[in-house]
Amino acid sequence: MALIPPPRRRPGPRGWPGRGGGAQTRLDPAPEWRGTTVQVCGLWPYGAGSGTPTKGVPVGRHLLSGATVCCDPISWFQRAGLISNPSAFVLGQPGLGKSTIIRRMCLGLAGYGVHPMVFGDLKPDYVDLIRALGGQVITLGRGRGHLNPLDPGESLRAAERLTGTARRSLLADAHGRRLNLLASLVTILRREPPTDREETVLAAALDVLDERHDGVPVLADLVRVIREAPEPLRQAALDRGSTERYQSLTEGLESSLDSLAGGRGRLGDMFAHPTSEPMRLDRAVVFDVSGIDDSEVALQAAALLSCWSYGFGAVTTAHALADAGLAPDRRYFMVLDELWRVLRASSGLVERVDVLTRVNRTRGVGTAMITHSMRDLLALPSEEDRQKAAGFVERSGLVISAGLPRDEMPRLQQVVDLSAVEQQRLTEWSTPPGWDTQSAEPPGRGNFLIKVGGRPGIPLHVDLTQRELMLNDTNKRWH
Repeated sequence: MALIPPPRRRPGPRGWPGRGGGAQTRLDPAPEWRGTTVQVCGLWPYGAGSGTPTKGVPVGRHLLSGATVCCDPISWFQRAGLISNPSAFVLGQPGLGKSTIIRRMCLGLAGYGVHPMVFGDLKPDYVDLIRALGGQVITLGRGRGHLNPLDPGESLRAAERLTGTARRSLLADAHGRRLNLLASLVTILRREPPTDREETVLAAALDVLDERHDGVPVLADLVRVIREAPEPLRQAALDRGSTERYQSLTEGLESSLDSLAGGRGRLGDMFAHPTSEPMRLDRAVVFDVSGIDDSEVALQAAALLSCWSYGFGAVTTAHALADAGLAPDRRYFMVLDELWRVLRASSGLVERVDVLTRVNRTRGVGTAMITHSMRDLLALPSEEDRQKAAGFVERSGLVISAGLPRDEMPRLQQVVDLSAVEQQRLTEWSTPPGWDTQSAEPPGRGNFLIKVGGRPGIPLHVDLTQRELMLNDTNKRWH
């Protein structure tokens, strides 16, 4: 009887098991590369996709797969169709890179032909970048430059070139922005908003001033009109034919405006003189307000609001001319940093910011708002203000979060759907560096989580090039 040989032993998928067998217990993943169909035409269509967006500015690498992540609100809205509103809201603790990822977007969008517009740089974080892009740097502050809140920019000259509805719409927009800014400055001075009657008087005074004044008026001209008490203002004040009643009704408003016009109040003379440098619309622009000390909270808030109002008005004018075929059609990316400084300056400013920043998506404008945490938005005194501030995040097309403390998660969860793993990531990224070395960076610096609606978030890390490192040094004074 023939003997049956024993079955031949075969190695497992990872080699021979057992002592001395050399089995590999851990296999390193194969390197992954990404390329276009032209570059890797011999492999396509057999390559596996990474699942990360490929349209937009390359902002970093996926923390799990290492794939390149491309993201910016304009590309995701216009080209990719991933969001319905070209806007981003950025949250994160100080020093973790909030302005860094926005600078990367500004740089990439500039390559796509989009002009970055930074309306108020307090540190400064963006001046070097805008200057390197050949942009305009407008310096404002005590003794450093002025911004006239009554200056409509190019709106009046542009309106002369328009007709019909376009002309009326542009003039109405300019009038509304000046009125909103004046009311905001009065709110910051008083720490409470002006009354409805005072706003009505302000609106009437602007109309009278536009009819009577040649050129661009300043605040002193507006105060003069209020003191002269022309009939339209008396009707707006409901003085019942009494001069004494009119003076009593307008005394508080006149006092607030006189403080702004004379440069004797907390806001100094920054708003008392003609605009020192008009804004250009054919290049990147940054308003450098870093000369205002952090202790001057009211002046910082007033400067930021004024820059936002002036900048948004200028962009509206540019689009009105482009729609009429009188100017090139341009795209803009507007950056509103340090949002919390404005919201905390006084009650009632949330509504002013809300009115100011509601830019229609049809205008070809992308926006980015930056603040530290949801606490900045939900720590406001009134429930109405808190709801409106939370709406800034809810209306944003995408939310980008850096490291945040654990107690911030329930507040953020109210407006962004975060999984337990995503919450754990954000909390770990806010951990400070160890005690063993002075040069250690926070472990979460450069890490971000991109969220769009209820979709799973995209965790990524932003690595800077050598040239970007030179333009992103926000600690120059410490070197």
